[in-house]
Amino acid sequence: MNRCGWVNQDPLYIHYHDHEWGVPVYDDRLLFEYLSLEGAQAGLSWYTILKKRENYRKAFDNFDPEKIVMYDEKKVEELLHNEGIVRNKLKIHAVISNAKAFLKVVEEFGSFQSYIWSFVGGKPIINHYKDLTEVPATTEISDKMSKDLKKRGFKFVGSTICYAFMQAVGMVNDHLESCDFKYTDAMK
Repeated sequence: MNRCGWVNQDPLYIHYHDHEWGVPVYDDRLLFEYLSLEGAQAGLSWYTILKKRENYRKAFDNFDPEKIVMYDEKKVEELLHNEGIVRNKLKIHAVISNAKAFLKVVEEFGSFQSYIWSFVGGKPIINHYKDLTEVPATTEISDKMSKDLKKRGFKFVGSTICYAFMQAVGMVNDHLESCDFKYTDAMK
């Protein structure tokens, strides 16, 4: 099967590409997880974070924002010593502050998915790229999303992170035209 050129041969990465990347996500908890993991990726590769994802889920109470907002400095210290995650104090604090901002968005909009999917009119943008060099790192939409998230108190949500998040949760479908998973599988 043909896959997008960024996929390596690790079965974990292949599974992520084939079954997750570009598939629309509407579950609030999972959207928070992806946003948190994309922030953790800043300066690193997605593959690095993907290999640590199960450790992140355990360390951060399966990305339950209601639990994360209760984290204190003792919990932060515990996380800073957890070798299964990226031990960056700013990124750890960002997950906590993002959980607080996330819950405020839920309170305002009824759900995070209602808010976040509004940036694309509630349905995925399907792109038609032939080569990886055509895929942008940012767009006007990711710029707008980043600006609004920052205004609401979110951290580690620059435009590049927002665009990667949009790709991961299927807000945009950037599977290449040569990829056998490009449209039908990603739209399930």
